[in-house]
Amino acid sequence: MSLHLEIASCVRATSKFSQCTKCADACPESIRIVDNLPTFAKGTGVEAAACVGACPTEAFSLSDFSVTEFFFTFLESKVRLISPKINVPCLSVLSVEHLIALALASEEPITLDLSSYDPESRLFDLIEARIEEANFVLSSISSRQLETNLDSMDTVLDRENKEETSRRTFLGNVSLKGVMKHKKEFDEAVEAEELHAFELDSSIISRIKEKNLPDKRKILFTTLKRMDMPETFDVVATEDISFISQKYVDENCTNCQICYRICPTGALSSDKKFSLIHFDAMLCVKCHLCHDVCEPDAIHLQEGFELKEFFEPRQRTLATFTIKRCNECGNPFTYTGGEQTCPRCLIEEEEAMFLHSNARQMRGEE
Repeated sequence: MSLHLEIASCVRATSKFSQCTKCADACPESIRIVDNLPTFAKGTGVEAAACVGACPTEAFSLSDFSVTEFFFTFLESKVRLISPKINVPCLSVLSVEHLIALALASEEPITLDLSSYDPESRLFDLIEARIEEANFVLSSISSRQLETNLDSMDTVLDRENKEETSRRTFLGNVSLKGVMKHKKEFDEAVEAEELHAFELDSSIISRIKEKNLPDKRKILFTTLKRMDMPETFDVVATEDISFISQKYVDENCTNCQICYRICPTGALSSDKKFSLIHFDAMLCVKCHLCHDVCEPDAIHLQEGFELKEFFEPRQRTLATFTIKRCNECGNPFTYTGGEQTCPRCLIEEEEAMFLHSNARQMRGEE
């Protein structure tokens, strides 16, 4: 089982200003950021599984295992134990969104087997933190919780009925025809002796421009739609939820358009006239790319996230602008008052005046 990176989906490939390091933070021993892109050794496998669950855009994957396929086959099976000894290469392949969706979609409680991990290890802490965040969100929207197990697998299998929780029982519910095929173009193209060194060719650049919502968000959204709506909704601190956000734009925004043009999922958008900035929280994966590329630092995270957004998602307008046509070139631009001349024409006029003044000085006319 080897690690793969779909570089066109990586936010660091979208902009050199991206500060996303979630993959390297999750797997510091396996992944480095080199020339602004994630880099890892050839042959890297399940030891870097944590980056699969950490990546906001699902750019990372493991060969021979699909988290999306696992979600559906797990729910179809009789097993309600998730364990690296039974049905996943590592618990860290599951994101917080997957954990929440699994808990909500299952009619019976789900147990996650932590007995294979050293309680003193960084990986154990990472997995435990994801479970805690998932349970924190679950406690605010439902009565369901994920359970954890630290006992030996023999104890668990005896308690849960060994026949039903065996690997054979689980795999009997898996349809191989439904397993997602992973792209392998980089495996064949890379010639580096030790590291996968990724480059941005024209085909990758064209795919970067596409807006794609990760499967884990589609799964979560679909699961939430089937739930009964809570009577009340909490507001949680933005630092307590890692995979989604709500935003606002301040008066420093110049409507440069870069934030919604670069957003990988389409959470930020505009209209045909580019006269406003829309934001849909349920499409936001909290990759922070819009913040990283905003030169005037005009876009911000709200201090709290309203959980009502999970059940009644709506598109909010963060900013509106007056669009007029330039009297000089006729192109539309963001009008802020004064002359009805676009910034480009104003610059050209200033340059022309400067050159004209220099020419007069050279002729001795001034």
